[in-house]
Amino acid sequence: MAGKAGLKAGLIGAAVMLVLTLLSQIPGVGCFCCPVSLLVYAGIGALAGYFLTPPRVAGQGAGAGAIAGLISGTVSGLIWIIAMAIQVALAGSGEIVSAIDPQQLEQLAEIGVDPEMLAVFSGVGGVALGGGLCCLTGLALGAGLGAIGGAIFASVQSD
Repeated sequence: MAGKAGLKAGLIGAAVMLVLTLLSQIPGVGCFCCPVSLLVYAGIGALAGYFLTPPRVAGQGAGAGAIAGLISGTVSGLIWIIAMAIQVALAGSGEIVSAIDPQQLEQLAEIGVDPEMLAVFSGVGGVALGGGLCCLTGLALGAGLGAIGGAIFASVQSD
């Protein structure tokens, strides 16, 4: 039963995290979305605990909350990777190279680093590395906070 409750809450949470992740791409709004998303993960876990059939126990609530958090964290991470890839594609590599000081570009060329390759790797590689770390962090935070929220709700509302 924890799996079914976690899946249902996870899908609802995925929709909420989708909106929060898209809102976080707006400059200035992202600062507020990060702490809110942490509260949302705990709320998703509590929702999973709510979906459990009574009598609820903390262990079942934690399991359902962790499942819901994993689902929501996965969606959030994937949407973030897609949004970052679109931003890098729209910005192009020219902006990355133009942001580097000309003397630094000269020094890089002297040691054999092609500035255009630097731009390609900082764009594509940055999204891949940052997206991977973000996705893993989102999964860990989602599962952990979801489990905490589910366990607390199941303990408080056992009947």
